[in-house]
Amino acid sequence: MIALSKDSWEEHIPNSTGWAVVDFWSPKCIPCMALMPDMERLAAKYGDKMTFYSLDTTSARRLSMAQGVMSLPVIAFYYNGEKKHELNGEFGPEDVESKILELIG
Repeated sequence: MIALSKDSWEEHIPNSTGWAVVDFWSPKCIPCMALMPDMERLAAKYGDKMTFYSLDTTSARRLSMAQGVMSLPVIAFYYNGEKKHELNGEFGPEDVESKILELIG
């Protein structure tokens, strides 16, 4: 997974081609921290079909809000730089994998 910051966001997400997955998280978010190993596993499994990123929202609050992230955890799916899908609230790694499989067909 590629760690993003508010400074590197523009370089990676708006200009991306194909599918990009962004894990919006915070170190104080217990569900986020629990999901992180699963996201790393999914990145290893599907990294040839999608690019996986993570963004610590504590240092990128305005950017997160601009992306519609109002609570955590959030997994957002972008296609060619445009946000297409989002998982938020209560979901697990199986939901993320199911969405990945749906998107890559």
